Amino acid sequence: MLSFVKKNTVLIIALLAAGISILLVPPDKEYAGYIDFKTISCLYCVLAVVMALRDIEFFTYIARKIIVIAGSLRSAVLSIVYITFIGSMLIANDMALITFLPLGYIVLHRTNNDKHMAFMFIMQNIAANLGGMLTPFGNPQNLYLYTYYNIPTGQFMAVMLLPFLFAVALITLSCFIFIKKEKLTVDKFKPIHLPQRNTIIYLILFALSILLVFRFIPYILGVIVVTVALFIFDRHALAKVDYPLLFTFVAFFIFAGNLSRIEAVSNFISPLLNKNTLSASALSCQFMSNVPSAILLSQFTNNWKELLIGVNIGGTGTLIASLASLITFRQFSTYYPNKKASYFLKFTGINFAFLFLMIVFCSIQ
Repeated sequence: MLSFVKKNTVLIIALLAAGISILLVPPDKEYAGYIDFKTISCLYCVLAVVMALRDIEFFTYIARKIIVIAGSLRSAVLSIVYITFIGSMLIANDMALITFLPLGYIVLHRTNNDKHMAFMFIMQNIAANLGGMLTPFGNPQNLYLYTYYNIPTGQFMAVMLLPFLFAVALITLSCFIFIKKEKLTVDKFKPIHLPQRNTIIYLILFALSILLVFRFIPYILGVIVVTVALFIFDRHALAKVDYPLLFTFVAFFIFAGNLSRIEAVSNFISPLLNKNTLSASALSCQFMSNVPSAILLSQFTNNWKELLIGVNIGGTGTLIASLASLITFRQFSTYYPNKKASYFLKFTGINFAFLFLMIVFCSIQ
């Protein structure tokens, strides 16, 4: 039991928070709308397929290619961070992290650069949260606000372009400052031969999982197809899915949903929102995450531009400012269970530095 608690600290905190919120807001019919089953289903599918790809050493194969092409540690880190950045624009921030965090780990671990792993993961996390803000489907809160305010696509991207470019500059500068341009050294590679049939099947399943994000395929159908296919070809992948992470998301959905219904919370946020929508929305994310913040605050303002920017840059900061950050923390804790505290301190320091700079820039631009 003690081992489970240590390994699943965030899950325990999420369950406690959800439990306390249930005492304040007794269960009723509105609870049914708290949980985003589409998000949970997409997470499950991508987690399962990523595990299958890992079993055939697909990520190790790609990581070797990056090591050979990059040549230097700085170039390799920038490559992984940029891949995560671009991925978040196309497949959403949480999916980008699930897909590319293992890639970052393999590149640094195989080149004996584990000392930079925390920084790499933090940069990937920030890249995922800030990279996804450019497109309506890059972050879950974007899709909600895009639909709620009926924002034209061109206008949406125009509003987010300058914050996006500033985020790219900040991330790039950080990598140049903290990562030296030293040559990558790696032990002699053992040849990897990807099984052609399974590789094709898993990549098709991965593409299917991405189509779920864009709602081209019903999420229930996607879950069935991925589960059945992996049950046939790789049951180990299904067994290794990070189910505690899925339950962590469920618990936070319940907590956030209940929090948004507490009158005292609304009475506290509303005056702040009227004074400065951007700062208030970014601040709100630090306590109740960006998705529920977007849902709650949209009920109190028509200033969608500042709200949109605020809930996106507000994804940096605390560990719960973006649920995608839990994925990063969970993954790092799996690789380095004894370094969770030091990672948390680094994560908090770097994220709040980004949050401050992003708020200042967006307030004056």
